This record gives sequence, structure tokens and C-alpha cells, in this order.
Amino acid sequence: MDNKPLLQERPPAYSPAAQAAGYDYGQSNYGAIPAPQPGFQPPPPYPYPGAAAAAGYAVPPPTSQPNYSSTYTIIQQPATTTSVVVVGGCPACRVGVLEDTFTCLGVLCAIVFFPIGILFCLALRQRRCPNCGAAFG
Repeated sequence: MDNKPLLQERPPAYSPAAQAAGYDYGQSNYGAIPAPQPGFQPPPPYPYPGAAAAAGYAVPPPTSQPNYSSTYTIIQQPATTTSVVVVGGCPACRVGVLEDTFTCLGVLCAIVFFPIGILFCLALRQRRCPNCGAAFG
């Protein structure tokens, strides 16, 4: 392999003296704080309370903290009760799950009046709880 450098030119130097020597990349005072404009006056410094009294300013009297008693009150809120509502649960015993059963009249209507009888069969179904045996309408 060759021992020649990969770059044909030297990269630019990072020092300002080398930039003045031959590399000119723009302003030399980039990032410097500009001089103030003529006629500009900075604001006066903030007067501290000790310095204000020494300069002849009237210092307002310190305000006192309100006096609170040393007792405090704890307010306990009642615990919220959570209730679980089971969809299709028995309203009588609250344990069983209601099952749909078709009545004899509904099945008879579905057979005799076939296309429309199915609607009668669905309207005449009965919901029954297997736990307590209660029937709902």
C-alpha cells in the first residue's frame, strides 16, 4: 500500500492565528458581546433592604405571620362501597344467572305462523333463575 496521505490538502486550522495566515472563514469576532449603543444607560441596581435604609429610603415594617393554633383537625371520609352489577343476574337472589327458555305458546306460534311466528317466539320467551327458580317475563 502507499504511504501517501488520503487528503490532498490540509484541513483548516482551529486557532485564530492560523486563520489570519491564510484561511478566512468570515467574521473574526463571531460570538463576541457587542459594545453598547451611544446614549444607553443600564438600569440602576436593585436596592437591598439594608442598603435602602442606609441610603435614606423608608423601609416598610416587616409583616408578621398570622398566629395559628397548634391543634389540627383530621377529616376522615367514609369508605366508598363498590357494587358489582352482573349483567343477566337474578334480581331476586342476586346469586344465579338468568337463562332464557321459550314458552310452549311461543314455540307453537313459531311453527304455525312460520315467518312471523319466530318474532312471537322471541317475544314470549321466559327468563328463569336456576338457583332460586324465579321466573321473569
